[in-house]
Amino acid sequence: MESGKKAYFVSDSHLGVPDRAGSLFRERELVRWLRSVSSDASSIYILGDVFDFWFEYSTVVPKGFVRLLGTLAEITDSGIPVHYFTGNHDMWAFGYFEEELGLIMHRHPEEIRIGEKTFFMGHGDGLGPGDRGYKLLKSVFGCRTCQRLFSYIHPGLGVRLAMMLSKRSRAANDKHKEEFLEEDKEWLLAYCKQMQKNRPVDYFVFGHRHLPLDVEVAPGVRYVNTGDWVRYFSYAVFDGKELKLKRHDPARA
Repeated sequence: MESGKKAYFVSDSHLGVPDRAGSLFRERELVRWLRSVSSDASSIYILGDVFDFWFEYSTVVPKGFVRLLGTLAEITDSGIPVHYFTGNHDMWAFGYFEEELGLIMHRHPEEIRIGEKTFFMGHGDGLGPGDRGYKLLKSVFGCRTCQRLFSYIHPGLGVRLAMMLSKRSRAANDKHKEEFLEEDKEWLLAYCKQMQKNRPVDYFVFGHRHLPLDVEVAPGVRYVNTGDWVRYFSYAVFDGKELKLKRHDPARA
């Protein structure tokens, strides 16, 4: 990691909900943030659910998001590596992000060395104890046969149906408030504590939780959740020595 350079982590902007105006505002702010951090970024890590729904047909991708997609292409063209960890809302990316945008795709949590520190990162969905119903649903969504069957639906109908269902998500519900649960009920924290016993790292970094968190897992080990860009506009930055949570200041009209 070059001196003066930083690694940035962001997740959960859920573009596409709750409506076009709200989504467009967040997209413009995410673009503004990406352009600002690219001035000193050694790498950028997107930890999933950038879109509230994304499905790639063989010749069709979802309409919109051209500001963000173009900016990501510009950043990778400049030589800055951008890593994209798929989330539960955008797991159906099958090649477009790599081929057109130059992103480095990850479909499972991974251990990555940045400077002198070891990070274990991913979106965070389906990890930890409990939530068997969702884990079963995720296995269905991840099934190649199910994905192929969905691809046979005309994009005009398939995308419209998926967006209708996505409006039920917590990202689309402005009244939903995320709060820190008791430590034994925070499933990602429980996952980090269990993982640390067999796979020591310096930082666990996840999204999905929609709540900015910085919690000690063990002495010298922290679990950091990047929060979201629906309510908090939060992100994490590593300067080579320390990982910190920060917030982007939206330029609200």
